[in-house]
Parts: sequence; structure tokens; C-alpha cells
Amino acid sequence: MNLPFGTAPLDVALVGNAVWTVECLLPAVGASVADARSLIRRELGRWGVERLIDDCCLVVSELAANVVRHGGTVFTMRLGSDGHWVYGEISDQGEGLPQQRDADMDSTDGRGLLIVSELADDWGVTPYAHGGKTVWFVMGTGRTSHMPIVPSRSRITVG
Repeated sequence: MNLPFGTAPLDVALVGNAVWTVECLLPAVGASVADARSLIRRELGRWGVERLIDDCCLVVSELAANVVRHGGTVFTMRLGSDGHWVYGEISDQGEGLPQQRDADMDSTDGRGLLIVSELADDWGVTPYAHGGKTVWFVMGTGRTSHMPIVPSRSRITVG
């Protein structure tokens, strides 16, 4: 796995606490889902939020798999943490917005966003006027909340 981006602290003035971020651009191919999980394991371990690694890996796997299956473009994965919570987003330029749906007992797919909804404290989709979207999630707050990083108003950026 060759990741073109590294980690950097987010400007403390923006959020009040030290926040670490990582960003990675990945092609919309199946192997990228595993690459995204590897990045999560490495960085969340470094940031001291090991308790969220498995759930974050599952959420990102579902979101990345959706891009591979439906988006058909490269995608960007961004993660941020202050050592307690994790904020993540998957952005792509594909058409259409993900929608949670009801899968019957015999379905082999259609449960990805249900999994995201159950594991994340909060999540949502931010569409872009000229196509594409960002699916974001927050974990580790223990409640539905709006983190200091609001997708529609700001972006996690690597400095």
C-alpha cells in the first residue's frame, strides 16, 4: 500500500484540542477497501483510540465498498481524532446519494448503511452541487452529536 498523504495535527484554534488527521486518495477497486482498513488500524493505534479500531474498520469498509460498487471513481478517505472520538469521511465524485434501505432476510446485500447507522454516534451525507458527495461519521462520543468539524462548513485538511 502506497499512501500519498501523511498525518498532521489539525489547527488547535479550530477545535480547542489537539486533533490528528490523515487523508488518503484511493482508486475505486476492491483492494482499496483493505488498504483503508490498514490505514485505520495504523493511525487509530498511533492516536490512542484502539477501542474504536474494529468499528471504524467496519464502517469504512461499508462506505468504501459502496464507492467501489456504485461510485466508480477514486475516493478520498479522511480521518481525524483527538484521542477520544474519531471523525471520518469518504468522498467521491460518483452520481447518486447513498440511501439506507430495508433488506429482507434472504438478501446478500443492502445492509451497509444500517451497519453504519448502528455503529456510528452520528453520520450523514453531504452532496455537492456539481456532483459527488461526502459520507461522514463520528464515533466515540457515546451520543448523537455534532463534532467541532462540520462537513458542510469545513473540511479536515492535512497541513
